[in-house]
Amino acid sequence: MNSPENLVLKDSEPRIHSTAELKGCKLGRYASIGERVVLREVIVGDFSYFERHAEAIYATIGKFCSIAANSRINALEHPIERLTQHKVSYRPNEYFRWLGVDTAFRERRRAKAVSIGHDVWVGHGAVILPGVRVGNGAVIGANAVVTRDVPAYTIVAGVPAKPLRPRFPPEIAARIERLAWWDWPAEKLARAIPDMQAMTIEAFLDRWEDKSS
Repeated sequence: MNSPENLVLKDSEPRIHSTAELKGCKLGRYASIGERVVLREVIVGDFSYFERHAEAIYATIGKFCSIAANSRINALEHPIERLTQHKVSYRPNEYFRWLGVDTAFRERRRAKAVSIGHDVWVGHGAVILPGVRVGNGAVIGANAVVTRDVPAYTIVAGVPAKPLRPRFPPEIAARIERLAWWDWPAEKLARAIPDMQAMTIEAFLDRWEDKSS
């Protein structure tokens, strides 16, 4: 028989829109992939979601991330040092028989993976360039182009993206990091959500820091 707590929870299987294209990906519980999203070799954490027309390649996405429509994570790099930067030099198989994919260039791309922490919001149309690391709780503004690492709990925007302000004072951000609420069991998270909605961040931390289960 199901316990009352289990009755609260919905099916944890990832939801993938029929028009999405995924290759070599790993999806966490409750993950959601929207319309015409394209993912290649991406790890998506629990509860994270991609809105329509977003794309990502060679990336690790933490838990509870919100990836807005038309965003691009690990935007394509071209070999501008070569005679031609066109894909004919690294994917000649699309045009010619007996010429394969340039595996060295593909490994170069893989080596510049993007890492996004937990509870990150990537705004509409934002672009994150290869090799960037985004800390927990950060916010990427709409249409931003992120060329450098983003510290945790920092809001960035612009082209290139620059810090606007922190989400919280350093001492509050440190308490959230210690709380690591993104690792809580789903049952505990469900109990905490009403407090998230009603309490200030300080009051929430005061109440939940002492709860061991």
